Amino acid sequence: MKNRLRRLAFPSHGKTIFLPGILLVCTAIAMALIPAMPKNALSATVEDVVEQVQKSYEKVSDFKATFVQEMTLKTLKKTEREEGVVYFKNPKRMFWHYTKPKEKKLILNPREAWLYMPDDHIVYWQSTDQMFRSGIILKFLTGMGKIGDDFQVDFSQPDSLDKTGNYLLTLTPKENDIGVKQLHVTIEKETYQIIMCRFADDYGNVTKITFENMEFNKKIPDHFFNFKPPDGVEIFRAS
Repeated sequence: MKNRLRRLAFPSHGKTIFLPGILLVCTAIAMALIPAMPKNALSATVEDVVEQVQKSYEKVSDFKATFVQEMTLKTLKKTEREEGVVYFKNPKRMFWHYTKPKEKKLILNPREAWLYMPDDHIVYWQSTDQMFRSGIILKFLTGMGKIGDDFQVDFSQPDSLDKTGNYLLTLTPKENDIGVKQLHVTIEKETYQIIMCRFADDYGNVTKITFENMEFNKKIPDHFFNFKPPDGVEIFRAS
């Protein structure tokens, strides 16, 4: 049976099934905040930290990590939890493989983006150019992003450390083109890797993504980020 292509406009509120823009931002931040922050981070200025962040970002070509994504829906007063593995490669390549509670795959390359939901026999498609409406996202995904230029970075208030001594940072976009007013990130105190990214959207829904088991510069091949829809699935075009 041949695949059928249909057009679908994604809703901007309620249960979110396709979050490419936000996931791009979190992946870019995760790629940037890797273990190169100063050992004396408590006495370092924010400017010192930002400088080290940028140096780290420029040294990474790809990474792999496991993740847990928790989205608390304000209107439904419930939290949905998903787990999986994320792969990222500069420029403009991502693969979020959700494995629990249901499998789904979000794949992006320089040409197109796919969201495949095997249990529903559905694929959502969108061109990559359509997704890059945010200047911040585009610069990060093409390797041109600078944390200090695009975000106001501060130690979080009232606490700059969590209960176990990990570092807490708040990133405020200088241009409001990603639909998020602030990003909150947690940096592991010994390895200086990002272990959490949290943000709220305009509707009050809160998403928290926790990263573990990061591996960098694994020489992931470009073709790993390609996708061909299986026969028989229904394809919807995002608009």
